[in-house]
Amino acid sequence: MHRMIRTAAIAPLAAVLLVGGLSGCHWFKKKNALYTQSGEARPLEVPPDLDRPSAERAMELPAVKGTSAAAAAPAVAATGFAAAGDRDAVFAKVGEALASINGVKVVNKADILGTYDIDYLDAKFLIRVTKAGDGAYVAAVDPRGLAPSGDAAGKLIAALKAVVAP
Repeated sequence: MHRMIRTAAIAPLAAVLLVGGLSGCHWFKKKNALYTQSGEARPLEVPPDLDRPSAERAMELPAVKGTSAAAAAPAVAATGFAAAGDRDAVFAKVGEALASINGVKVVNKADILGTYDIDYLDAKFLIRVTKAGDGAYVAAVDPRGLAPSGDAAGKLIAALKAVVAP
């Protein structure tokens, strides 16, 4: 009788092991298709902080002709002056003065930006009028916002200063 109980208990266990042994790998099989591919065929996973370039130095200004920004400041000051009055009023005065100076061609003007696009003595640059404290600041800049090279901008700023801010 013990033998019969033992056989009855061992028979189902043997059947489970036999069926599991024949197809036992399916118990440990990965269902994800990425694991079935070789390592070279799998897509590359990039960590989140490495998926775009660093923006750490994005707002840093370049040095002008191998000089530091502090050394470039006097060149900007030489091509600008402060004027008393509201920015819009100073902008209008600058426009009148530009029209009266020989050789100045105003290619374009942007009232909202406070800029005049100028051709003068074979040089192209902008005259920009910005609000500065209680008054305005008139400056010559190139399209990049830096002090223009050459003497034309300095000569025009000196002529404007004599008319706009005597």
